[in-house]
Amino acid sequence: MQRAQEILERVFGYRSFRLEQSGIIEAVLAGRDVLALMPTGGGKSLCYQIPALVRDGVGVVVSPLIALMQDQVNALAALGVRAAFLNSSIEPWAQRVVEDDLMRGELDLLYVAPERLVTERMLGLLDSVPIALFAIDEAHCVSQWGHDFRPEYRQLRVLASRFAGVPRIALTATADARTRAEIVGELSLERAEQFVSSFDRTNIRYMITEGDNARERLWQFIAREHPKGAGIVYCLSRRKAEEVADFLNRKGREALVYHAGLEADVRRRHQERFLAEDGLIVVATIAFGMGIDKPDVRFVAHLSLPKSIEAYYQETGRAGRDGEPCDAWLAYSVSDIVTYRQWIDQSEAADDFKRVSHGKLDALVGLCEAVGCRRQRLLAYFDERHPGNCGNCDNCLEPPETLDATVAARKALSTVYRTGQRFGMAYVVDVLLGKADERIIRNGHDRVSTFGIGGELDAAAWKGLLRQLVAEGHLEVLQDGFGGLKLGDRCRNLLRGEATFHIRVRQKAPSKRGRSGRAATSDKLSERDRRLFDALRSLRAELAAAESVPPYVVCHDRSLVEIVERRPRTHGALHEITGFGNKKVQSYGAQILEVVARHDA
Repeated sequence: MQRAQEILERVFGYRSFRLEQSGIIEAVLAGRDVLALMPTGGGKSLCYQIPALVRDGVGVVVSPLIALMQDQVNALAALGVRAAFLNSSIEPWAQRVVEDDLMRGELDLLYVAPERLVTERMLGLLDSVPIALFAIDEAHCVSQWGHDFRPEYRQLRVLASRFAGVPRIALTATADARTRAEIVGELSLERAEQFVSSFDRTNIRYMITEGDNARERLWQFIAREHPKGAGIVYCLSRRKAEEVADFLNRKGREALVYHAGLEADVRRRHQERFLAEDGLIVVATIAFGMGIDKPDVRFVAHLSLPKSIEAYYQETGRAGRDGEPCDAWLAYSVSDIVTYRQWIDQSEAADDFKRVSHGKLDALVGLCEAVGCRRQRLLAYFDERHPGNCGNCDNCLEPPETLDATVAARKALSTVYRTGQRFGMAYVVDVLLGKADERIIRNGHDRVSTFGIGGELDAAAWKGLLRQLVAEGHLEVLQDGFGGLKLGDRCRNLLRGEATFHIRVRQKAPSKRGRSGRAATSDKLSERDRRLFDALRSLRAELAAAESVPPYVVCHDRSLVEIVERRPRTHGALHEITGFGNKKVQSYGAQILEVVARHDA
């Protein structure tokens, strides 16, 4: 561990370990297997990078993410670490160069895609070189119950038998109890030490909104909260992603689209621009973002429901990796719930898988419809207790008004029953409000006892009530492609008067509350310090462009703020700045010190 501490300071420029890093590194250095669960931005990479530099041999990192491999190798090269990757994105001649470096012992870390690693050719190469460790990143991909199942991950169990003396470390940021158990079983990690850090990302503010016109509400959120910050907007379909990107561009914010239907070169250019430039927005399907280390993403927005709480947690975790204030904003509608339920039920998956998928969707809808602390409910999903009242979610900052809607709920359930349990939400609401249109008259539903008895609520409120009845299992959505409603198993007690039902009172307009107290560290600088900060950012952009890497590979904004605050005058003083190890001081020190001196002259 003394050697590990030395590498932490000399190579990576940090003074101390975070969260469970120390215990994990100590276990791997001792040759023991590890399962590590750490939040996005919690420093998982150091847990295998440092042991790989301490132990003899090369550290082999299994990752399904081409973007992450490139990003990690660039960052390690900037630190003076000998790293390379093997995946389908590089030419055969370049692959041979990497393999030759591997055989000569000239690599500290090698990143490999799982499908390549388990080939007999790759395993044969590794048989002939000393291996420091195997790191299996994104280990949740091994679980068929997870949100990002990759079948090839299950073949990685071969590492346990073929390289029996080599420690293995499996890492993930998202895994509930079922997924953890499957990781252990599928990767033969029964004897592994398990380290579970808190899942709480305290710098993320969670905000969830329901209803219509989500695109306009998204714009109001961006304009109010993040007029200049970088962000990611997730959409369910390619078409919607393109429409939203066009909408934001017309509003005056530069937005790039990213989805699998674009040419590979277009996707690559858009990703590179997002990483290198400030203040860009990417509107994407879920194909974008995995493995992206950009630290200053200020918001992640969803214009439709993610597939599960795990997916939501991982996607929102791409915001605020630098620890600065950021937002996770989600807009959803009942149609999202209907769509996902149809996908699940119409799939060819086994019944057990469908039941688990429905359970995951129900948990996510429950988070959306919650009237209490979002963070408490989110963490509870990962078996972590939180006292609530986090002070950094919409429900805690502006507690929603609730209404005892027991009587209204019974009216709604009765209307669903009396109209035949086959009509959708809009139709049921029209019956409750007494709208005698042609279809209702033709069906004779203008003569049911519940016709026109819903005057205490408007149409939007009735839709919200029906949505919450679905969320809590009192109503179910028919798998007929039309979103018809039927009574659910849980409605009996409510209809019998043995239970009550409270609903959120829907906001008529978005909150006007601003970002009071949530300014980023750099925003709190004085005018004089801000000028130096901006000059350092300009220098960083020049250095990054010269090396063809994103600016954060040179250093993070927080490091620049620390330079502004400390005003280092020597290379030794610069070495005390977080993130500045020997190689970065050597590479960039003279130019940084010159900028500081010039602004203080």
